[in-house]
Amino acid sequence: MAGDIVPIELGLTDGNTFTLWAPRWREGDDEWEAFLGLDEDLYGFPGVAELTAFIRQNAANDLDEHPAWPTVVGVQADELVPDDRHTYDLVGVPELAAEDPTPEVIAELEDALEIVRILGEVCELTVITKFFNGNPILGAVTTGTRNFTGRDGVDLWVRIGRLIAKHWDDVLDAIDDVITTPDVDGAAVATAEAELEAAASAEDEDEPADDDLEIVEGAAAAGGAAAAIDDDTDEDGTDDDSDDEDLDDEIDEDDFWGNVGIDPIRIVTADGEYLSLRCYLGDDPVFLGSKGKIYVFTSGRSLGRFLADDNNHDLAHLSTFDDVRAGANDGSLEFDVLDENVYVLPGLTEDIADGPRRMDRDQLDLAVELLTDAADYADDDSVNEALGSSTPLGWFVDYTINPDPKRMAPSAPFDNESEAWRALVHDFEGRLVKKG
Repeated sequence: MAGDIVPIELGLTDGNTFTLWAPRWREGDDEWEAFLGLDEDLYGFPGVAELTAFIRQNAANDLDEHPAWPTVVGVQADELVPDDRHTYDLVGVPELAAEDPTPEVIAELEDALEIVRILGEVCELTVITKFFNGNPILGAVTTGTRNFTGRDGVDLWVRIGRLIAKHWDDVLDAIDDVITTPDVDGAAVATAEAELEAAASAEDEDEPADDDLEIVEGAAAAGGAAAAIDDDTDEDGTDDDSDDEDLDDEIDEDDFWGNVGIDPIRIVTADGEYLSLRCYLGDDPVFLGSKGKIYVFTSGRSLGRFLADDNNHDLAHLSTFDDVRAGANDGSLEFDVLDENVYVLPGLTEDIADGPRRMDRDQLDLAVELLTDAADYADDDSVNEALGSSTPLGWFVDYTINPDPKRMAPSAPFDNESEAWRALVHDFEGRLVKKG
């Protein structure tokens, strides 16, 4: 979904610093983007343990009203370790720009320039905004390798490298000047360090040692004798099928929708938020609806009433739907929607116009799933055709969802892609029938 908060690592003059970044998200008609900080200060910490300790002390900051902040406060320390995609060696940018323009080098430079540009905008760092606004040739880095082939391409790459070498110290100084490290509780830091150590130890234990690999390979070569051990037998030789049955019973009781093979889904459009149901028969999506139309509801109560009283829809033919109807009649149905079944459409059209670097990849991926499923349900090929690899929108979407530095990036402007997406969303919204 839109609105994630991402841990990032910045390689700066005084060493690596850890902080949080909230890519663009929307609240009503307002759009926001922020880093962990307060007012003029950008908070940075020397390690993940210190970052974790600060988050847990619930001090005032610019992210504490973000919709995902309560989730961030509750995560384990190891979940705040930045992944490779969000680790930026800003000190090393001039050296990177001096290397040959391979796809890997260009992709790494693009990521570094992009996060610096965002830092400049969010923190209102005039030195950085002037650096980007006054040097439009930096935009050539965002379109992959094609700008840097041939003699002219090599000359462009050299010019970008010289430009960075000349101004990058000023850029780093501007970021260094806004970095502040708040005080954190030492006991909380120690707790976070223990969590990080435990997570690292668990990861080491999960990785088989070389000797273990040799033993496994030897057993396989000898005919897999080790595989003859019954997985359902306890150490004392007794059968543990009863334990499995008890576990199955627990799962059955807790997962009504999983047992009936139907998922509650939430759809957010420009007009509001709606509940509906969807299942898959084989690979074919089937919605709560009829003749390609999807019935949507503004509340769980209205959806429950409909399920209790109306059988004129495609889900009524499922063998498990009697259980759903019974739950609707006795009032026991609850429509808890999993995150992977929440589809947020507003804002994507505008984000596409801004280019793939500003997209919320997960939000777009889920939206594509919804639009594709809805079209397949209506036996309509228009979405698959519009998102085909040969179309500009299809290329844009695939590059955004499955980024690969070795692939050529889509090039701006993205007005056509944005309008094509707008048309798909408009057609999808036309499939929705509001029932309550």
